[in-house]
Amino acid sequence: MDQQQHLNRAPRQRSGLPRGIGGGSVAAFDDSKYFRLPGFCDVHVHFREPGFSYKEDLETGTAAAARGGYTAVCTMPNLNPVPDSPEHLEVQLRAIREKARIHVYPYGAISVAELGTDLADLEGMAKDVIAFSDDGRGVQSEDLMRQAMLRAKKLNRIIAAHCEVNSLLEGGYIHRGAYAAAHGHRGICSESEWQQIRRDLRLAGETGCAYHVCHISTKESVDLIRKAKAAGIDVTCETAPHYLVMDDSCLQEDGRFKMNPPLRSPADREALLEGLTDGTIDMIATDHAPHSAEEKSRGLEKSAFGIVGLETAFPVLYTRLVLPGILSLDKLADLMACAPRRRFGIPLGEEDYALWDLEREWVIDPEAFASKGRATPFAGWTVRGRCVRTVCGGKPVYEAE
Repeated sequence: MDQQQHLNRAPRQRSGLPRGIGGGSVAAFDDSKYFRLPGFCDVHVHFREPGFSYKEDLETGTAAAARGGYTAVCTMPNLNPVPDSPEHLEVQLRAIREKARIHVYPYGAISVAELGTDLADLEGMAKDVIAFSDDGRGVQSEDLMRQAMLRAKKLNRIIAAHCEVNSLLEGGYIHRGAYAAAHGHRGICSESEWQQIRRDLRLAGETGCAYHVCHISTKESVDLIRKAKAAGIDVTCETAPHYLVMDDSCLQEDGRFKMNPPLRSPADREALLEGLTDGTIDMIATDHAPHSAEEKSRGLEKSAFGIVGLETAFPVLYTRLVLPGILSLDKLADLMACAPRRRFGIPLGEEDYALWDLEREWVIDPEAFASKGRATPFAGWTVRGRCVRTVCGGKPVYEAE
């Protein structure tokens, strides 16, 4: 079976659910009680190893992923050492081989040490990475990004960009909107995101590079990507669960509401939902970014950017988007499992799946997480849908107690 056939195969259908991708329904009954969903694939996680294992490591990160129904993840390169050369990458690859419970595909950095000044050794890393990214930092130099795209094109690799114009940040740490104005916080303008997306889309059109935009959060970003797709540019994008079900009206004076990009306005959230339903937004990724309790205890201004999301993504989205009829279950499963694999060339085997009790109602309790990270804006939410078993490559990697 060639890779494309392998990617397009869905688990065997055992129910009469509406037909979905691959000629059959993505979701299927496994028995009279549980639904079998394909193993989810998150193309944007931070497992912090090597360098920051006190926040998360390969063992706890993949355990959290398995509890959330994931069988494949792609790890971002803001590590120490940064995977910017084969030698530095090998440190992470060794940890993956020793500790990972599920499939882990690392990114290589675009620039040396993610500093945005010199290109990393893209050629040396290409065979061992899923794509290239400087996630956590926008590439400020247009010339450097053009060079990266040209090399990635030759290497048949995607450039996945964290889009942020540093000169527009002005010390902001939440969205420059109603909440920031009412509570005296410094805001991050939407333009800091979409301006760099606009630049990169132009460069992707010039170079023919396969380009992927990380964690989009603004209505302007959606519009730019929609137009770029219509113009034939090879672009995909992701957003995250928190941007789809929350906005800046949900903010509280607590570090668990601080992430980058920030929660935007209600109008931005509505645009993201529209982009999700019309196909502009290709997939959902969590941007799982754990920190220590101390690092997240300093309020909105001083806490570290980032929240955890692997263990809550599907239940939150199933509860807030599928049950109200905004998305079908098949569409959500495609966004979380199949679409990421199609774009990044990640196989989905028949023995990569999870069983879900979709009737199970539960309250999100961060203290019960497998992740070392506890910061989530969903703490205390009542949700439906609980993963009871995850199987990766035919091997059980999570069983509910």
